[in-house]
Amino acid sequence: MRIERVVINASPLITLFRAGLHPLLPQLFPDLVVPEAVWAEVVNRTYNDPATRGLPEAAWAINRPAAISPDVAVWGLGAGETAVLSFAQQNRNYTAIVDDRQARRCARVLNIALMGTAAVVVLARRRGLIDSTEDILRRLQGAGLWLSEALIAKLAAADTAA
Repeated sequence: MRIERVVINASPLITLFRAGLHPLLPQLFPDLVVPEAVWAEVVNRTYNDPATRGLPEAAWAINRPAAISPDVAVWGLGAGETAVLSFAQQNRNYTAIVDDRQARRCARVLNIALMGTAAVVVLARRRGLIDSTEDILRRLQGAGLWLSEALIAKLAAADTAA
């Protein structure tokens, strides 16, 4: 099934903007929701950041409210993760983009469609939008996304196998 509808958390947005890779998002996902809690977390930051400046100008980012699901709320996640997973749980045709380990665990337990920032890169490579998974993952790493060397090597090896 082709992933076209996503709801995204703050950390993937921030690292993609910092790495200058945010233009991939509308190319990959024609329907991209940023819950109000995530929007506020990104835009209302106290320091100057590419995402803080860029998100309000991104016509492709749809700012929407998210009713908080009790099933998600009991996990005690941050406001952004809770909003993203609640939205995806209530709108099953959306995939949640989150990197937080506990949020990913919650999504798996609640059977919420899920991907992380690294998976966005793999998808961009598969759709021919980027030339090298490893180069893009290194850019994201430089922008603050924690990626293990083992994961980078594994995903880069898939490039050469394809």
